[in-house]
Amino acid sequence: MTRPPRVVIADDQALVRTGFGMILAADGIDVVAEAADGDEAIDAVQRTHPDLVLMDIRMPGTDGLEATRRILSGAASEPPRVVMLTTFDLDRYVYAALTAGASGFLLKDVTPEHLVAAVRLARSGDALLAPAITRRLVERFVARGDTHSPALHRDLAPLTPRELEVLRALGTGLSNTELATRFHLSESTVKTHVARILAKLRLRDRAQAVVVAYETGLVLPGQGETPCRSRP
Repeated sequence: MTRPPRVVIADDQALVRTGFGMILAADGIDVVAEAADGDEAIDAVQRTHPDLVLMDIRMPGTDGLEATRRILSGAASEPPRVVMLTTFDLDRYVYAALTAGASGFLLKDVTPEHLVAAVRLARSGDALLAPAITRRLVERFVARGDTHSPALHRDLAPLTPRELEVLRALGTGLSNTELATRFHLSESTVKTHVARILAKLRLRDRAQAVVVAYETGLVLPGQGETPCRSRP
């Protein structure tokens, strides 16, 4: 039997930490630590080696964005996935967190059912959290150039023509099931394509792949899928 996900909850509001913890524990998810700021979150990750961190983006002292960067850049072994917690879905710092390696984000008013599903989904790494909202967020900040973080801008030259097609479609928010339907492939084949794209572009997960699809012009903000630019 697969063990339950191990989760750290980092939020400066005790009520949020307690509420989320109770919801996850009731579904058999193991909350291994809580943290009230970014420094505590970093320490908790080093002590408990969780699968996932639910990270408030705005906390006193070391905020969630800086904590995310340090957690994902400083891990000696496989780092946890980080899902950002925010109060509204167009928080400019969420985009910066995605480019730093966060796997997605959740609104703090998420339903219990969605919270549990998102934690399990993020652990698997098979899909992006809230793809339509995340895509809208990426579109907004790529179009404005208001990223507050270094662009990813990966060179797409290593990708095959089919991998470019898959990345373009993935950038529009399609799930593995939808990608399989689009390209008349099995889901296992789609997963293989996605895994190869992430490996070749040195990306952590689908969230960063969506960012790269927009930053390289493979998908243009507000225009859906577009023909691929000529390779450099």
